[in-house]
Amino acid sequence: MDRATFACSTAFFRDYSSSSHTAFCLPTGHVDFIEKVESFTYSDFFRDYLIPNHPCIFSAKFTEGWGSRRNWVTWDGKPNFDYLLQKFGEAIVPVANCDVKEYNSNPKEQIPFKEYINYWKEHIKNDYRSSRGCLYLKDWHLSRAFPEQDVYTTPVYFTSDWLNEYWDAIGVDDYRFVYMGPKGSWTPFHADVFRSYSWSANICGRKKWLLYPPGQEEYLKDRHGNLPFDVTAPGLQDNSVYPRYTQSQPPVEILQEAGEIVFIPSGWHHQVYNLEDTISINHNWVNGCNVAIMWCFLQDELAAVQREINEWKDPMDDWHVQCQLIMKSCTGIDYKEFYNFLKVIAENRISVLENGLDDEALAKNTPKAAISTLGMLHAVFDLKRTVKVLTSLSANEDFKKLDLTSLSPPPEALLHHLKAAIDTALL
Repeated sequence: MDRATFACSTAFFRDYSSSSHTAFCLPTGHVDFIEKVESFTYSDFFRDYLIPNHPCIFSAKFTEGWGSRRNWVTWDGKPNFDYLLQKFGEAIVPVANCDVKEYNSNPKEQIPFKEYINYWKEHIKNDYRSSRGCLYLKDWHLSRAFPEQDVYTTPVYFTSDWLNEYWDAIGVDDYRFVYMGPKGSWTPFHADVFRSYSWSANICGRKKWLLYPPGQEEYLKDRHGNLPFDVTAPGLQDNSVYPRYTQSQPPVEILQEAGEIVFIPSGWHHQVYNLEDTISINHNWVNGCNVAIMWCFLQDELAAVQREINEWKDPMDDWHVQCQLIMKSCTGIDYKEFYNFLKVIAENRISVLENGLDDEALAKNTPKAAISTLGMLHAVFDLKRTVKVLTSLSANEDFKKLDLTSLSPPPEALLHHLKAAIDTALL
């Protein structure tokens, strides 16, 4: 971030770091299109899209330097199957069958990448028909499997990424994905993991997005409280099954062209179609702007588990522990790991504030370098948001019932360190 941008950021971070602002304004259907890289700063994105939680589209100019856009695409804008096979042919990839519904999703299998490409070629040759159904390569951790490949560079607007910062630190997982699929492949109605933000960049092809702001999904639930698999299905018109559907607003529609990036705000439910043979890069991410939403989501998930197994509460001595285990199996995280998540994020920012970074460290692509690039005020903003959520977590009755002796440092000590670091940085 240059000095001018850093100076402009000051007011934003001071205003919002002390705010619990998470307004979800219903859009009129218009989604802003960001045309020029040079005239759109991180501060603009923070103020106009992250904080108010509004979607936007970035033009293809933001991705034109990516290796994947040069190498993964043929001269006429199609997937470059030969290149992809050469680089990734022996990889094992997750593939979903878009023609089959399984628990409000599509069943997945793991197959060799070269087998998928052969299927895709045949699918195109047979006028997009196959006895195997419409197969969609989804949630492939390509960056983790092939870190040496020149695929893309994360735009600065998305670099405050706590999810990937944490999971990289513990070396267990990440939330960076590649999607590849033929015309007609699609993703059913859902909101992203942990109610995270997501960004999705089309390397080639076109997508159609149907977006619903937070709260609108309530009108789409059936009489049992279940969300639809497909929001375009005629069955939603049946009042006896979907009693509140007529109260819902039409979705916000986005047609995403090749090279463009769509920013999906936190908690927005969506359904996505590939209008052509399409490849995309996708990240899920959380930061100080939406970590409180993640915490609310986890509380809701635990409450749902507790309701589900409430009848076993009295006879089960470790009922609260079992609830945490079930929640983790469903969401990928429990309250103690959420504490460790906040700790890693906080300690990285405290380290930068207290010790800074030398030029060699800044040149490396590390979380601390990204923190330093966004500036001291952004690190303070992150810490203030962490303090709010950590204070709420520490006071939570379900959290206090767990064995917290394994947490190091204890929550009270971490909170004290956080507050002291904020006070010192603002002197």
